[in-house]
Amino acid sequence: MTTDNRWRILVDPGKCIGSGVCAGTAPGHFTLDGGYSVPIADEVDPDEAVVNAAESCPMEAILVRETGSDTVIAPEL
Repeated sequence: MTTDNRWRILVDPGKCIGSGVCAGTAPGHFTLDGGYSVPIADEVDPDEAVVNAAESCPMEAILVRETGSDTVIAPEL
């Protein structure tokens, strides 16, 4: 998956249960704070690990969008 745009990572705090799957899958992009997932940076360069984390989230709390177009990258809808 390649694109010239950066990606915006959003975590819905109302859905996140703090399973830590995202932090384990993409530790360079997610951390747990107060028992819940937070992105380390709001915008990142494209990285398959971010997609894998969003796709692996058991609550589908992670949304990844292209910053320029707002196209959803992950999870697949």
